[in-house]
Amino acid sequence: MFNFRYNRLKKIRQMRWEFGIVLPPEIRANLCEPEVQWFVNYNKSLATYMKSIADSGGLNLTQFMQPPKSLYVEVRCLEDYGKLQLEDGEIVLLKKNTQHLLPRTQCELLIRQGILEHITS
Repeated sequence: MFNFRYNRLKKIRQMRWEFGIVLPPEIRANLCEPEVQWFVNYNKSLATYMKSIADSGGLNLTQFMQPPKSLYVEVRCLEDYGKLQLEDGEIVLLKKNTQHLLPRTQCELLIRQGILEHITS
């Protein structure tokens, strides 16, 4: 029983790095209350740690899961998302089946959440 719980918590921790602070509803529905509470506590601990490192108020360790090959990526929107404000102030309307060339840092989390799809040549 211990190995089963350990492996589930390990997988939940991995999903935190893949999906960010919000788990997709279909995954969250399959977690028991202690697992949800563990996920919430892990989020808090990770946030506290990330705020404590770096002099400028923190460092987001979850931002870059793969080393970037380029600063911009071509993406396709898989669902209607709405407006996305970029760091430079530009607003991009993300509608289903539209394609955009966006800064990698601005869209990596949306790609992991399944809202955007990275288009490769």
